[in-house]
Amino acid sequence: MRTGAQLLVDCLLAQGVDTAFGVPGESYLAVLDALYDTSERIRMVPNRHEGGAAFMAEAWSKLTGRVGIVFVTRGPGATNAAIGVHTAMQNATPMILFVGQVGTEAAGRDAFQEIDYRAAFGPIAKWATEIGHADRVPETIARAFSVAQSGRPGPVVVALPEDVLTAPTGAAPGPSVCVPRPGPG
Repeated sequence: MRTGAQLLVDCLLAQGVDTAFGVPGESYLAVLDALYDTSERIRMVPNRHEGGAAFMAEAWSKLTGRVGIVFVTRGPGATNAAIGVHTAMQNATPMILFVGQVGTEAAGRDAFQEIDYRAAFGPIAKWATEIGHADRVPETIARAFSVAQSGRPGPVVVALPEDVLTAPTGAAPGPSVCVPRPGPG
């Protein structure tokens, strides 16, 4: 049985992700471990500041035409990345910001560096959500890729509670999201 974090990385691979940016942090260590296990397929580009990581993902998306992927830790890590999310929204750049989050048991109890990501990022992202159960990882990742690329492209923010990342799951990654591109005529 795989963990939510391993399934998340499997879903990223299914979407064709081969590069991610971020600042390593304790609130998503399980994802970092899963990325390390797949380092020959997904290159994690470490940064010193979350804003820089978000800007790198935004630029990478513009240069490659693919969804930019960013990982940051909760609280200050997320708020540091906010300017990159805002830029991606203004520039219509498809990007997904994954943010570590306190465990579901601590949610709403003013846990260390806890932020309501829907409220904080809702005005500057196309969609802001939190994965509530490891079995919901595939559908959330598929929707995040779809929303980021559909219509006017833009950023999506996905909060990752620590206990969801370490929970066992029998779910499997879904198929790659294919968003039709507008063409002439």
